[in-house]
Amino acid sequence: MRLLSFLRGVLPRALLLLAALSLPTLSHAAEIDGAALSAAWAVPFAGLLLSIALCPLIVPSVWHHHYGKIAAGWALAFLLPFAAVFGAGMAGVTLVHALVAEYIPFIILLTTLYTVAGGIHIRGNFHGSPGFNALLMVIGAVLASFMGTTGASMLMIRPLIRANDNRRHNAHVFVFFIFIVSNAGGSLTPLGDPPLFLGFLKGVDFFWTAQHIFPETLFLVGALLAIFLAIDTVIYRREGVTRADPTPDDPRFGLEGGINLALLGGVVALVLMSGLWKPGTGLEVAGARLGLEQIVRDLGLVVLTVLSLKLTTQAVREANQFNWAPMEEVAKLFAGIFLTIAPVLAMLKAGEQGAFAAVVRAVTGPDGQPLPLMYFWASGLLSSFLDNAPTYLVFFNLAGGDPQVMMTTLAPVLAAISAGSVFMGANSYIGNAPNLMVKAIAEDRGVKMPSFFGYMLWSVGILVPLFVLMSFIWFR
Repeated sequence: MRLLSFLRGVLPRALLLLAALSLPTLSHAAEIDGAALSAAWAVPFAGLLLSIALCPLIVPSVWHHHYGKIAAGWALAFLLPFAAVFGAGMAGVTLVHALVAEYIPFIILLTTLYTVAGGIHIRGNFHGSPGFNALLMVIGAVLASFMGTTGASMLMIRPLIRANDNRRHNAHVFVFFIFIVSNAGGSLTPLGDPPLFLGFLKGVDFFWTAQHIFPETLFLVGALLAIFLAIDTVIYRREGVTRADPTPDDPRFGLEGGINLALLGGVVALVLMSGLWKPGTGLEVAGARLGLEQIVRDLGLVVLTVLSLKLTTQAVREANQFNWAPMEEVAKLFAGIFLTIAPVLAMLKAGEQGAFAAVVRAVTGPDGQPLPLMYFWASGLLSSFLDNAPTYLVFFNLAGGDPQVMMTTLAPVLAAISAGSVFMGANSYIGNAPNLMVKAIAEDRGVKMPSFFGYMLWSVGILVPLFVLMSFIWFR
């Protein structure tokens, strides 16, 4: 019933708009021409980001009760002027593409992973010592490249929260969890993070990233774990270790809701299937093309979500303190993000003809050759605030787009794009979907997570120096 309530709260307006805009005339409209847009069209996206960053600090009560309306307001601040300037048809196509081709598949996958992972209860009276916290992060980082950063984050975040619920200062634990599990850990296979999956669909070999950025991944994860252990050890010793655990669990280690592990395997299989199976047929909804493989994947994910809810006992969900509030927050905010980001990506895609031509010139040397160092930072910094999957695709195409050339002659450039897109998604809460999800779950469980800018103080202070060091070692 809570799932139905959640869907009623998030999806109805989107579906009504979709039905209203699914007119025959829309199927003939072209996609956004980024060369025809000025930088002013990025204002709604920037406004939404600033709202996410500032409103919880300035007007926390208003934000808590109305963040969905604020996100919708910024979405309309883009869509209505866009319709007035470029016509209702173009605006409708943009809305439908954002909903059907991007947002709805995204939210279905995230809901499935949230539901399935929320049905797995790792039992045990865990104690959040620095060593145990680091162990959970190592396990999560390894899992991330095989079940995705979102899946690994949803699976490991709850035992980590329980292990640290008796500590006064624990927010840093979840900041490093985002760094390591929600981002860096997903860098070795196309299953790990959406940018790499897009590269796989474009023709990059499945194990190419594992072969070419494994040293970078090992360095980043290892350095972050070492820094975390140093920080957490100091905080842990200052707090003392004798405080009683307010939520003691069964001292016996165990796993409940094991059927969800099989369902999790089904999620991975469906995602991989959608990339490998190309039947060449599908549907077109108001100009948005939906391949049969995408339809099968999304329907399969819905089935897995329902199965998880049916097959998991209520006791297991209660043990995980499972509820829909974090999922609802992410769904509403990303609905606004997916729509307002459309003109920004179009301007980037326009290259030299777009408002962001300076970015294109910055990644190219005087001889016309792509610069790995600049591709690492450009793809990374944009992935910190934009959707890292299409950002990866923009720079992949900008560097030539031929997978055989990218994997051989331009291998340093492809490695730079891959590393930048995945690693630097950790620079802000919105750089990668699991970041905001982990924040929402932790806050729902009473953790005082850093604000948007507070989190970025951590990322600038810890991640950026590591990225600078990596630049000199691997991407010069």
